[in-house]
Amino acid sequence: MDKSETDMGVISAILERLEKQRLPQLLTIQKKVEAGETPSDIELSFLETVVSDTKDVLPIVGRHPEYQRLVSQVTRLYDEVIKKILEIEKGA
Repeated sequence: MDKSETDMGVISAILERLEKQRLPQLLTIQKKVEAGETPSDIELSFLETVVSDTKDVLPIVGRHPEYQRLVSQVTRLYDEVIKKILEIEKGA
């Protein structure tokens, strides 16, 4: 199996995880923080895990520019949520 085939298998798994797990969880956290609520420790741990995992995904995305826009949009959403969490914590 060449690198491109391996990449596509990894990308497929990443997209499935994004659709079924990570994006729904992120949107739940986003709603919560937009309402001014502080995320739970589990939610904060989830965000930390995703940020850490992103470092592993970036090299693959770099080889497949067709996914860079999606990654950029999702990254921006995570960034917005994290900034809102920091605002809430400053106000607490």
